[in-house]
Amino acid sequence: QVQLVESGGGLVQAGGSLRLSCAASGRTFSTYVMGWFRQAPGKEREFVAAISWSGGTTNYAESVEGRFTISRDNAKKTAYLQMNSLKPEDTAVYYCAAGRGLLLQRRDEADHWGQGTQVTVSS
Repeated sequence: QVQLVESGGGLVQAGGSLRLSCAASGRTFSTYVMGWFRQAPGKEREFVAAISWSGGTTNYAESVEGRFTISRDNAKKTAYLQMNSLKPEDTAVYYCAAGRGLLLQRRDEADHWGQGTQVTVSS
């Protein structure tokens, strides 16, 4: 069983940066694909970024490509999302997810979820 705890959210002005962290418990963190999703008010939860268990493969939603970077440190059992050049439309609750499959781009591919952290970008 894996438990995920996000941190690092907050209020930032447009153009600013934040780094989200996702700390995992359990001994099998390195075997999971890790991902970030977000959910804005009144909208469905959407894919943001994912990283393979080794960290060698990453993929991003088109809306964040070139601005966000996902990474992981298996020794620390932590995944990160570096968010630069933030825009008001990035405002959402950001969720960390872990999946045992080869991909993690759909909500139904996640086996575990964190509780979420709020990111608010002011214009």
